Amino acid sequence: MATDTKTALLDAAEREARSRGFDGFSYADLAAEVGISKASIHHHFASKATLAVALMKRYYTDLETACCEIDEGHATGAARLIAVIERYHSALEGGQCLCLCVSFSTGTQSLSSDTIAEMNRFRAMMVDWLSRTFLRGKEDGTILNVTDPVSEAAAALPLLEGAQLAARVAQDPKRFDAALELLKARLSA
Repeated sequence: MATDTKTALLDAAEREARSRGFDGFSYADLAAEVGISKASIHHHFASKATLAVALMKRYYTDLETACCEIDEGHATGAARLIAVIERYHSALEGGQCLCLCVSFSTGTQSLSSDTIAEMNRFRAMMVDWLSRTFLRGKEDGTILNVTDPVSEAAAALPLLEGAQLAARVAQDPKRFDAALELLKARLSA
């Protein structure tokens, strides 16, 4: 099935942003990858700021759906937490990429206030989901020593994001695993 131009642009921009950062690609790069003129990109996204907001909105929806699928496919808090850890790990693509929100975070001075608002909305959604996951793990006994699920979630998201950054800089996914060892040690089947 053919991909429409707008979706192809979003796909290309996400690949570029995740591997090179927001400032690391231009409309010329996207035009070359998608096979259209730079002027045609402006038909879909008037500015790079508009493109960034669209990317974050799509990313929010994708991760919200992924979290729902994790909830449906995993009964315990520990299993859900492992699944999201694996998702963040796979986003590294062998240490060559970051998840979109982490990648955008490395260059916030270049982002519009609308993009930053979308990033904050994304992080709030993830902290809310992680809070429910830690609560589930506390209730079912699969995540040990949970005293405050909201605080746990507020610490876990930056841990996931920071682990990605450490692995990306080293271009070594093992750094991600090492950063999460203590959290994973608290999980029981």
